[in-house]
Formats: sequence, structure tokens, C-alpha cells
Amino acid sequence: MPQVTRHRGPALGPSASGPSVLTPGLASCTCCSLTPGKMAGPWTFTLLCGLLAAALIQATLSPTAVLILGPKVIKEKLTQELKDHNATSILQQLPLLSAMREKPAGGIPVLGSLVNTVLKHIIWLKVITANILQLQVKPSANDQELLVKIPLDMVAGFNTPLVKTIVEFHMTTEAQAIVRMDTSASGPTRLVLSDCATSHGSLRIQLLHKLSFLVNALAKQVMNLLVPSLPNLVKNQLCPVIEASFNGMYADLLQLVKVPISLSIDRLEFDLLYPAIKGDTIQLYLGAKLLDSQGKVTKWFNNSAASLTMPTLDNIPFSLIVSQDVVKAAVAAALPPEEFMVLLDSVLPEIAHRLKSSIGLINEKAADKLGSTQIVKILTQDTPEFFIDQGRAKVAQLIVLEVFPSSEALRPLFTLGIEASSEAQFYTKGDQLILNLNNISSDRIQLMNSGIGWFQPDVLKNIITEIIHSILLPNQNGKLRSGVPVSLVKALGFEAAESSLTKDALVLTPASLWKPTSPVSQ
Repeated sequence: MPQVTRHRGPALGPSASGPSVLTPGLASCTCCSLTPGKMAGPWTFTLLCGLLAAALIQATLSPTAVLILGPKVIKEKLTQELKDHNATSILQQLPLLSAMREKPAGGIPVLGSLVNTVLKHIIWLKVITANILQLQVKPSANDQELLVKIPLDMVAGFNTPLVKTIVEFHMTTEAQAIVRMDTSASGPTRLVLSDCATSHGSLRIQLLHKLSFLVNALAKQVMNLLVPSLPNLVKNQLCPVIEASFNGMYADLLQLVKVPISLSIDRLEFDLLYPAIKGDTIQLYLGAKLLDSQGKVTKWFNNSAASLTMPTLDNIPFSLIVSQDVVKAAVAAALPPEEFMVLLDSVLPEIAHRLKSSIGLINEKAADKLGSTQIVKILTQDTPEFFIDQGRAKVAQLIVLEVFPSSEALRPLFTLGIEASSEAQFYTKGDQLILNLNNISSDRIQLMNSGIGWFQPDVLKNIITEIIHSILLPNQNGKLRSGVPVSLVKALGFEAAESSLTKDALVLTPASLWKPTSPVSQ
């Protein structure tokens, strides 16, 4: 890379105004100022008010980025949360004896007598081992809901004076819960887990080892008494833990998308606009903002006129779609206007010789003035323009180029205005997203000022293109080489990401193979 002297160009100022956002409070006040009709009850009216508020907000806020989480990621994150909340310990502490006393009796003398008879022969009864098997996440029968199935596998045992060994039996059941969108008027739309329960149909209890006839009969009675009581135990003891685990997972996801992304001295931050459930995926629709080094917002992206193209997930664990408007701002933040001054004969002697020959075709006297200290000055005007065309990314920029005959010269031989463009290629290295500018073309050259008389600037097109390719491109790629960290890649359990382009967005997906976490066990 050539050694150059750089001067930072003018700093970018903040945008004139932030987004126009309809707040939840405004929507609910408008709705609640109406009077419900006689045919609609207060609960119906409240629900409609909440749905209207959420619909108005979502219609106002157009996402500039979307994080789509597939069932594999949801299962992985929820499984980890269940571990963190000690779900298996809760299962091992299920009060089986208490449940047998309370649920089966129900005030019926015959059942109460049976429980008492069985309990006379039980010293203790508890869950010995517990496992939560691989979770399942499927679309619910109702639209925009997810059904989460949590298989439970337990071995319980009891001790009785009738035999010296512990009598063990195997219990399997399945907890089911619904993930839905909460659109209550009291706050923004969020995802909640509800309707957690288990059914008698999913319960299986089987004696592991057959012993004497008397003990086997006693074990059968114990298992029969647990059939009606175990579902209630799971609902009362485990379902609150499942709900807390989901809330923890959702909070972690929201915190994850808000992690600032460093862009040179600026940073990019995402905020949740609203969540959605589509098929078997959770989709987080995001707004974005660009902040300077002082933490001041310089650009908002919450309101986008163009809709964002949403590629299908196709069994990919997650996908982050970022609109080209956000990418454009990130590229501009990484490549601010700058000035480069190069002693061309010292740094690029062959190019200096060809430049002198090309100028000689225009004006021989001007070419003779070019000495060993001749200087080429390059100034990038404003910030680069990033755009996607036919699935390929390009960066266009305006460049001012001046040629000075020597380091002592105060006035350039001529000044050129250049419209240049480069192919932009994204690639990833681990969880780093990196942009590289390939080649550069001088699409249009205009003579802005000349001290050697008027000439057609296209005569210098080849040599000028070579100069900016040799000086400007390496320095800009040097700035971009550090990349942009995408922390959510590793936070979601992957070592690396890969990138692709749609017609209007950059898409990040995991590059490594999915490695499911082992079941929750203890």
C-alpha cells in the first residue's frame, strides 16, 4: 500500500429531523376516546383497542432490518434458559406424595381410603432422575402463534418395607405452551408464553423392574394414583419455570439486537419496532440509528418508504436482513471525505513517468515542468454512495484530482472532477463482516480548472484510473479491512457467518453447521 499523507475531510452533520413515530400512547388514547356500542362488551372493546393501537404502530414504523429466528435457534435458546432456571431440579423436587393425598381423594371416601392404604406401605416417594428432551417448535393451529412442546422424562422410585430395594418406575409426559403476541394497550407489542399445561394423553408410567406379586400390585396402585395428579404438578410447578425461561430468552434477544455496532468513530444501533410470528419463526422487526462519537443521533432509519424484501429462511437457523439504506450509511461512516497527497515520482515512479508522457501529448511545456517532487492530490467529495443493482453491490464516489508540478508549486497544472465507481464485495471472517472494493473505474471525467489550456480530459482516463486505483483504493480498503463485528452470530451459537445480497438488502446467515445442544438433564 502506498505511503500517503491524509487529511480528514469535513465531518458529517446530523440529519435535519428524526422519524415521525406514532406512539402506543397516542393510538390508545384515540381508541379509548370512543364509546363502545351496546352490542360489544368491555372486554371486546379493550381487545379491539389494543389491536388497533398495535396495527397503527406497525403501519407507521417500516423496518429497516429484520432478525428472523428459526425453530432451531428458539429451541436452543429456550433449552439453555431451562438449564439456567434449574428446570430439572424442579422436576426432581415434585411433591409426589402430597399430590397423591390431595388430588385423588377429592372428598370421596373410597378414594381416600385407597390412598391411606397405599401410603401405609410407602416410606418415601420421589423423582430420582429427570431429563428434558429435545424441544419441538411448530406453528400453532391459530395463525401467528407458536406451539412449544417440552418432553419430560423421569424415573421415580419409592421405598417400602415389603422389599429392600427401591421400586422404580419410568414416567414420560409432555408440557405444551403457546407463544403469542401480546397486543395489550398498556405497552408495546411483545411476545409472551401462555396456556402452559400437560395432558393425560401424553402421560406414560411404566414399572422398570418387576418384583413380587404384592410389590407389583402396590406399584400399580401408586402409578394409578399419580396419573391424575402428575399433570397438575407439572402445570403448577414446572410451567412457571418454563414461562420465566421464555421471558429470559426474549429479554436476551432484545438486548442482543441492541448491542452497538462500531463503525470507525461512529456506531450503529438497532431498536425493536415490533415482533411477529410467521410459520415456525419469530421475526423481530428493527429500526436503526447512527450515532457519532459523542452518542448523538445523526441519522434515523425507523421510517422507510420502500418495503424490505424478505427472503425465506429455508431451514437456516437465523437470518439478519439489513436494508441498503442502513448499509449505505455504514459505508459512508467508514469512508468519510479525505484528502491524499502523494509524491508520485517517489511512491509510484512508473505511473509518474506515464503521467508525464500523457500530459506531454496535451502540452509539452507543462510536462517538462513535472519534477521529481511532483504531487498528485486526491480529495474524496462527500461520502460514497452505496447501492445494490441486480444482486451486485457497487460504491460510487466523487473525486477531485489535482496535479502539481512540484512540492513548491502553489497552483496545480489542472484540476479534474471524476465520477468513479467500484464493485463492492462483502465477505466474512468469523463473526466479522468485511467490505472490499474491487477495481475502480472512472465513469466520467470533467476538467474543472486548467493552467495549461483547455483539453479533453478523457485523454488522461487510463492513467487517471490507474492513479486512483493505486492510491485511493488501497487506502479505502485498509479502512474497511477491520470489518464490522456482528456479535449476534456467536451469541446465537455459531462461530462464523456468511453474507448474500437480495435486490435491496444485505443478508447474514450462519456459515457453520448446526450443533444442537444436548437435552436438559441432571
